[in-house]
This record gives sequence, structure tokens and C-alpha cells, in this order.
Amino acid sequence: MGSQEEGAVRVAVIGGGVAGLTAAYELAAAGRARAHIYENGPELGGLASGFKGRSSWDWPLEKFYHHLFTNDYEILRLTEEIGAGDLLQIHRPSTVMHYQGANYPLDSPAHLLRFPHLSLPQKLRMGLVLAYLKYHPRPPWRAFDGQLADEWLARWMGRTSYDKLWQPMLEGKFGPHFQDVNLAWFWARVYKRTPRLGYFQGGFQAFVERLGAAARERGVTIETGAPVRAVTPLPEGGFRVESGEQGAATARSFDAVLATVSPGLMQRLAPELPPAYLAQLGSLRHMGAVVMTVALDRPLLQDTYWVNVPKAEGLPFLVLVEHTNMIDASHYGGDHLLYLGDYLEPSHRYFSMSQAELLAEFLPALPRFNRAFQPEWVTGAWLHRATYAQPVPVRGYAAMIPELRTPLRGLYFASMSQVYPWDRGTNYAVEIGQRAARMIAEDYGAIGAM
Repeated sequence: MGSQEEGAVRVAVIGGGVAGLTAAYELAAAGRARAHIYENGPELGGLASGFKGRSSWDWPLEKFYHHLFTNDYEILRLTEEIGAGDLLQIHRPSTVMHYQGANYPLDSPAHLLRFPHLSLPQKLRMGLVLAYLKYHPRPPWRAFDGQLADEWLARWMGRTSYDKLWQPMLEGKFGPHFQDVNLAWFWARVYKRTPRLGYFQGGFQAFVERLGAAARERGVTIETGAPVRAVTPLPEGGFRVESGEQGAATARSFDAVLATVSPGLMQRLAPELPPAYLAQLGSLRHMGAVVMTVALDRPLLQDTYWVNVPKAEGLPFLVLVEHTNMIDASHYGGDHLLYLGDYLEPSHRYFSMSQAELLAEFLPALPRFNRAFQPEWVTGAWLHRATYAQPVPVRGYAAMIPELRTPLRGLYFASMSQVYPWDRGTNYAVEIGQRAARMIAEDYGAIGAM
């Protein structure tokens, strides 16, 4: 157990996801901060947390599909630092685009050249644009912040290529907002993507538990099943944090508070924030995620891990991920596991439908991927939903991002809406958690701890 220095800054961390765990772990270095994590759910991990669908599963599975890219350096370094390097595995799974009833790999120049639905000049033009975005010697994302992906891609890739492949994918990801998404977001997706993917033995939950254990060893207190109800500034400085269920709430005082929650929840937790900052939080758009995990008694696809499903195909989901075509089904009691997922506005009907209703909506689409599929192959299903899962980075988004230091001294806010231009993910949760910890340490004179 790490020792806590007398007079160390007391920090409440709201949210036990990867960002909150990372921040608490960093802050507690050398005992210079007494960090206390409040996690609403029954387990740590947030959107990266796992579940065990059956007692026969040796490993938990992520509620929302996860993997790492081999250039996700922040989380890879942290993995080694906490002694979890033995958990990391690197794979080279197959990724394809579903187009007019067939699957086409497009993850290499050679695969793109074999795509039969574009002419050779169109494919070469698209390849040059993607190469420009991925290999530009001085990443121009700040200039791209002011440009719309829809307009720029149609202009430079050509209308036919864009309409066939990229416009349906943008629409699938962002729904009615797809024409508002800026080019910097698209650039970041192309720039960071790698064909080799990382995954943890025991799933991301195993990494989360190692990180939680490392934080506890440094003296961090972790509460699960502890929803925070309010964060109130104190007249003498610091904050009162009220947590627990209504009627049984408890309150503690802290010098500083770091909230790693959604912008909407931040508005509700801290209404004393100045109106301009609250309005900034309210201006951020986002999409929710609906993910159905389906267990089959046999594989659906042969070797393919990830299938992108353009909106133009008329299918009821955006992505099909056969997890057990990357991770062996033996870790899940022999179940072959599929994710059927979509990004949707939080008002979409999928958020109010039952699991049985959604399964009935999704299953008729599976013969499109394997003509032999029969509903009798299904042996189980699990539904997970999150109304805040994907920020919508509109044109000029860089100027819209709320500062991590809020206008209330000692109150900090770190969310996936602020990792821009990068897309949300565990690597950037680590990065923003570290950034917030450094900021708090600087503000409270604990620089020697970092």
C-alpha cells in the first residue's frame, strides 16, 4: 500500500473508466494526492468493461467491441508500467467492406486494386487521397478542422468513389450529422489505423483490473456502485461530493474534483458552473451506441473479424464483428461470438426496444453474410446500450472543446469529447487521464509526484 503524505491534495475522481483510473493512478504517485474514485457501475472499466455471459466463459467479453492499434502508444506504455505486458496479444485479423451482398477487403493497396466496383483510375485516385492523409509528413489536422469531410472527400476522391464507399460509412457513423463532420476527424481515423490489432488475455477487463490494483497499491480508494449525485463548491474552497442512492447518500469534502463523465451529466452534477461553460457543454453533439452480442454454435464467417456495413446496404446495423475470428472461441466455452452494432441518436427506437425485439430485427440480416445461417444457430444474446458513445466533431470543433480546467477552481472535466482530433478509445482515455493528472498536480504544487 502506497503511503499518503500529510497535507496531500484530496481529489475526487468521478468515473472508474480508463480515464478516471489512469488519472487517479498518476495523481497518487509518491503519495502526493489522496485520490478517491466514485464509479457508478458494479465494476470498473466504463465503456471498456466486460461481462461474463455464461459461467462456461473463462474470459469476460467487452460490452462494446474493443481492440488496440499497434501505435496506441499511451496505453501500451501504461500496460508495461503496471506490469500487465504479459496480457497483451497482437493479431492480424481480416477486415472487409460489405458492398452489394459481398465482402471485400480494403485494408491494403493490393486489396483496393482488386475491388471490382470502381475503375482503375478511380481506385488510383482514392488510393492517392488515402496515402496523402496517412503519410503526410506534417499532419495538417488543424487546417482540416475548418473543412467538411463530406465536401473534401467528394472533391478529391471523386463523387463516384465517395458515394459508393465513404459517404455511406460516414452516414452510418453519424446519421443525420454526417455532412457536418469535419475532415480532421476523418484524417485521424486514417492516420492512426493499423492492420495489426492488440487485445488483452482475459479481455480489457483484465487490463482494467490490473490498473485498478496498481492504483490501490498507490493508496487510491475505489468505490463501485457509488453514483455521484452532486458536486457543490464550498465557501472556504474545495467541493462537497454527494454520492449514493437517494435516501442513503453520503457526502465528503475534497480539494479538487475530476469528472470523467459525459457533458450532459457534467451539466447536471455541477450546475454552479458559469453559464458560458454550461452552454459549451450543451453545444456538444454525440451519438449513442447499441450493441447486440450474439452467441452461435458455429462460425458465421470464415476467418473475417470485422465487417463494415455501409448505410446504403439497408441492413439494420453498421458493423458486424466476429470476435471469435480473432480470439479463440475456447476462451468462451466454445461459443462463437458476434457483435452487431450501430451508432444512433439517443432518441432512436433501438434504445427503447427490448432485447428480443432487437434480436428479431437483426437476425434476418445474417443470411446476407452466410446463406446457410439459420436462427437455430443462436444459443444466446446480450444487449448493451450507451447514449453517450461517439462525439460528433463538427466544423470548427477545436474551438468548441471545453477546457479541462473548468472556470470553478479545482473542478476539472475530462471526457471523450475532448480527445479530438483523435477518435474515442482506450488509448485516448489514458492520454486524457494523464493530462488531467498533470494539470491537477501543477495547480496544487504536486509536480514532483508526476
